[in-house]
Amino acid sequence: MTITTEADLRGMQRAGQVVAETLRTLKEAVHPGVTPAELDALAGRVFEQYGAKSAPRMTYNAPVNVFISVNDDIVHGLPTQRALAAGDVVSIDVTPFVDGYIADAAVTVAVPPASPVVMRLIECTEAAFEAGMAAAKAGSPVNAVGQAIENEVKRRGFTVLRELFGHGVGRAIHEEPNVPNYYRPADRKKLHEGLVIAVEPMVSTGRSHRVRTLRDGWTLSTTDGGLAAHFEHTIMITRGQPLILTA
Repeated sequence: MTITTEADLRGMQRAGQVVAETLRTLKEAVHPGVTPAELDALAGRVFEQYGAKSAPRMTYNAPVNVFISVNDDIVHGLPTQRALAAGDVVSIDVTPFVDGYIADAAVTVAVPPASPVVMRLIECTEAAFEAGMAAAKAGSPVNAVGQAIENEVKRRGFTVLRELFGHGVGRAIHEEPNVPNYYRPADRKKLHEGLVIAVEPMVSTGRSHRVRTLRDGWTLSTTDGGLAAHFEHTIMITRGQPLILTA
C-alpha cells in the first residue's frame, strides 16, 4: 500500500506495534525444551490481547498464528511439538491483521549455546536487511535493494535464497512490488514516497540458492540442508531513511 493519510500511518503503526510486541515476547520464550507449538499458542495470546488476528490464517487458511521455521526450514514453517534443543536456529515470522491493516516482520534467534557459524549467519542476515533498507529510498529502483542485500551476504560468505522475495504489504499480506533479495536487472520499477514494503533477506549456510516445499504443503526448506536465517521489517519509503513500522 501507499500511505497517503495520517489515518493510514496510524493504522500501520498500530499493526507494527503488535508485531514488535509479539516478536519480543516469543524471542524471550525461546529456550531448550519449549516447542514451536507452544510459541505459536503464546503468539495467539498476544494477538488476542491487542484484538489482532493471524493474517496468514485469514488469507490463506494457514493453521497457525505465526510461522516458526527451525534449522534448515526457511519460512512458512508449521509449529511442531518437537522440543527445541541447544543450537537450534529458530525463525519467527509474525503477520497480524489489526483493524484493517497488516504488518509483517521476522527475526531469527539461536537456542543457546549456539555455534559461531550460526551466530555469523544471524548477524549476516540482519546486516543484509540493514543494507537493503539503506538502499530503499524514493526514486531508487527496486533492484537496488536486492543488489545491496546480495552484496552484503556474499561479502560475509553466505548464500541468498533467491526464490523468496520481499513484497508490498498493508491492506493485504502480499502486494506489489516484489522485492528481490538479489540483483535482477529487469526490476527497474522505482520506489516512491509513502510506499510500504517488507524487506526480508533469507540466507543460508549452504551453497544452493534453491528451496523445496515439505510434505506439509507449507514449510519451505533449503535443498542442501544448509541452516537458514530470516530477518524482516515492514518499512515506509521516504526521500531519506525509511521509517520502520515494526520496530
